[in-house]
Amino acid sequence: MSKTETWKEPAEIETAIVRMADELGALVASRGIRDPLMIGIHTGGVWVADRLHERLGLREPLGHLDISFYRDDFTRIGMHPQVRPSYLPIGVDDRHLILVDDVLQSGRTIRAALNVLFDYGRPASVILATLAERGGRELPITPDVVGFHARLDSDEQIKLSGPEPLVMLHGHLPKKPKGKTAQSDDR
Repeated sequence: MSKTETWKEPAEIETAIVRMADELGALVASRGIRDPLMIGIHTGGVWVADRLHERLGLREPLGHLDISFYRDDFTRIGMHPQVRPSYLPIGVDDRHLILVDDVLQSGRTIRAALNVLFDYGRPASVILATLAERGGRELPITPDVVGFHARLDSDEQIKLSGPEPLVMLHGHLPKKPKGKTAQSDDR
């Protein structure tokens, strides 16, 4: 992202997270789910999941997922991606999961996360929560719970900065040189 500005302040993000926790609690209760396992996608999804997990008072420890080697643009982002270990405190077979990410754009990050999860086992269900979603979906993936809906032009992007404080930044993508294809952060 080129020059950035603050799009959502920490207080706005905290308000959205409180609302998301309420919506998640109601959704889990309406589906009769007991003891769901919450999993955040590195990096921003883990920051959001940590706050949601605390607000919901979930019994199972928070899991986190790294999707670096599951991205379909792995060859475009370079041979040295920032890889973090995944951590799932319990098995996912027949478990109800809450998958959390910071920004949903194309849907490719979520697709990669689902691939990782299914390599660990077959969950009973997956609820998707994202702090922000924006247009530009390339895959038919829709979150169950959303903090913010962003209406942005194709050359605009939002990104979560954190972990303390959480701030949502807004910026414009650098202009593409003619004849070259764009590299996507793909959220």
